[in-house]
This record gives sequence, C-alpha cells and structure tokens, in this order.
Amino acid sequence: MADRRTVITAVGAVSPLGLSSRQMWEGLLQGRCGIARIRAFDPVKMPCQIAGEVPDYNIRDYVPKAYRKAAKLMCRDIELSVIAADEAMRNSGLRSKAIDPDHPTLPSQRTGIEFGAGIISCDLLEIAPSVAVSAENGRFDMKKWGREGIPTVTPLWLLKYLPNMLACHIGIIHDIQGPSNTITSGEVSSHIAVTEAAEMIQREHADVVLAGGGEAKVNPLLMVRQCLLKRSTFSGNDNPSAACRPFDAGAGGSVFGEGAAALMLEELNFAKQRNAPILAEFAGGFSSVSDTDDYIHLKNSRGLEIAIEEALAQAQIRPDQLDLIIPHGTGIPHDDRIEAAALQKILGKAAPAVPVWPLKGQLSHTGSAAGALDMAAAVMAIQNQMLGAAYNLQTPAEGCALSFPKQPMKHPIRTVLCCGYSFGGHTAAVVLKRYEETE
Repeated sequence: MADRRTVITAVGAVSPLGLSSRQMWEGLLQGRCGIARIRAFDPVKMPCQIAGEVPDYNIRDYVPKAYRKAAKLMCRDIELSVIAADEAMRNSGLRSKAIDPDHPTLPSQRTGIEFGAGIISCDLLEIAPSVAVSAENGRFDMKKWGREGIPTVTPLWLLKYLPNMLACHIGIIHDIQGPSNTITSGEVSSHIAVTEAAEMIQREHADVVLAGGGEAKVNPLLMVRQCLLKRSTFSGNDNPSAACRPFDAGAGGSVFGEGAAALMLEELNFAKQRNAPILAEFAGGFSSVSDTDDYIHLKNSRGLEIAIEEALAQAQIRPDQLDLIIPHGTGIPHDDRIEAAALQKILGKAAPAVPVWPLKGQLSHTGSAAGALDMAAAVMAIQNQMLGAAYNLQTPAEGCALSFPKQPMKHPIRTVLCCGYSFGGHTAAVVLKRYEETE
C-alpha cells in the first residue's frame, strides 16, 4: 500500500473570482477581491450585507443534454460542485461519458468520488408557502405541518438538499462507478475528503478519485446565523473589498460566500501510463478534534497542532522544509490568533522564513469548499512557483508573528501545507508537494 503514490493531475474551481481555476488563480495574483454587496437576495435588513458570490452561470452548460432535466433537482451547492468537477475532469485529459460518450477513457469501475459538503439551507421561496400553511395563531405548529404543510411540498424536494447529492450528481454525470463518499465535517470537509481520496487509492480501492468540496452560504438563513453568532463583520458594508482581513489588526469578523473545487487524484503509475499532466503529489493528511466547549470560537490550538504534526510526519518533512502555508485565516480575531499560535509553535525558528498566504480576504469564507479552494491554489502555486500577497493584511494582529507576503512574488515551492478548522473544533491539515520522479 505504501508504494502506491498519489498524484494530482488536474484541478477545477468556481469561486467569487471566476468560473474556472485559471480565473481564480489570476485573480489571486492580481489582487482582485470577489466580495461585494449581496445579489442573491435583498440584504438591507441584515447587519452584514456583503458576501463572496460566484459570477452568473447557466448550469445547463455544464451537464450533458440527456441529464439536463435533473438540473431541476440541484441546489446551489450541487451546481457549483458540478461546475468544478467538470473543469477538473476536462483538464485531466480523461474522457468521461459526459465528455465523450462514444470513446470514454475514464475507468469507471476503478474511479471513485469523495466530496465535502456543508449545511444546505433550502430556498425560502420554495418552502415559505408550506410554512405559512402550518402557522397557527402566528406560530409554527408542527402537527399542522405534518397534516397540511408537508403535503404541499413536492415529493422530490428533499433530494435537492441532501449533502451526499453533490457527489451523487457528479458521479452519475461522469459515470463514476467506484467508491463514493461524502464528508460533512463543517469547514474542514474538503480537507478530509482529499485525504480520504488519497487513502482510497493507497488501499487499492481505486486508481482515480475525484475529490473536493462545495458549499453555498449566500442564503438568508445561513447569513443570519453567522450574524447572530457574531462571526460576520458588521463594518464592511460600505467597503466590501476591505471587509475580510485575516490576521490583520483591523479585522472585525469574516465574510461568508460560496464556491467549489475539485482535484483529480490518480495512482502514479496509472497517471504515467496515460501520460497525464502531473501537477503535484499528495504527501500527507490528517484530521483531529480539539478540546472545545465553545461552538462559536476555537478554544485552543492543540487540535490544529496535532493535525499539522501528523500530516508533516506522514509527508516525512520537517516544519522548516515547508515552502508555503495556506492557512484557514477567517478574519475572526480570536480564531486567527489561535491559528497563528498553532503555526508559530509548529514552525518554531522557521516562522520568519515560511510564507503564510491567507486567501479568504479575496475569496470569502466558503465553508466546506474552503479547503478544496485552498488546495487548488496550492497546486497552482507549485506549478507556477509563485504566490500572491496577503490581501487586506496591513498590520499583523497582536500574536500573529508570521511571514505574510506583501506582494505577489516568484518563490521556490516544493511543499505546501493547507490547514483548517471547523467552528466546532474539528481540525485538518494536508501537505502537497512538487512531483519528483524519485523520492
């Protein structure tokens, strides 16, 4: 099992910076920000009226003609994931039945899918009539909901909002017949999904796995929740591009958004036999649960330290051998300080030398998609031997003594650490590295 190396042959991404990984990468390097006033609904009554929304698209452009009727059963999270998966599949050079029905080259029975998903809130316009019918004297009545509300809901309604449907639709579209799994571990779902995908290949259960995550948080219910829990910034409505400030002294909270990303993982020999473009290699990944009794904030850094230590151990590299870190970096001051403390403890004397490049100032906090977007950026950083500036980071906050790049630059990148944590305390870390013929 240890001899089965896992490489990355393609990425796909849809983000507030564009509908492709190339657009995202160019936007990151150019210093563009995808955060703006919310378009999906009128946010005028909300304290945070901004979000990271993806550009307009037509989902019918990303699914085969024979499958377009099923698009009616796709919520926003599913649509974004389908778009990212479509790009990753096409960029890999593998032809699925969706791409070339007559001459597919994707080994369907040896291909798996592993996707991270988050809380999927329903469209209020869909469910509002049923809720209104279920009201009794101005209050929601559960018994009346059972008698009168539920029968007004279309029988297929729930299929739009099950978290496993991201992987399900992608698998059907591309005829993926191997193992399928969905990870629902909050903000680290896609970190874990990619790690599990690599282990699936190492266990010889698959030769190819499409892995990633997606989430759409630009929904009134989810946005209100973040405001009530005081995770959102309330001071950026007049200047959205400056609102999310990871690790900055002026940070006042996060900005939430939507996105998805997919990575094509392959067993090395399989990739070489088909002359696939090898972009990077999976080196190690690990997740853990920290000691926390506070659902709103991280309590301590130990869980993140454990995840990073184990991922580095699997990758067989020392902290001072890291060339780049893409952190979680939400812009929530307390959580940023905890994460910075973990990274500083892990890096030790190497802290001033290892660039730390937070992305949420430009991409917003995309929940279960965040780790996949980070890893897509990590792969492109390895490919281009470049990294961008830490956006909106003017003065590091107290306790955040890390090396934040002030401008885009060429930089030798062999190893990249992507790490994250959920608001419930679940932590994860993934190490990617430049592919080399011999280890």
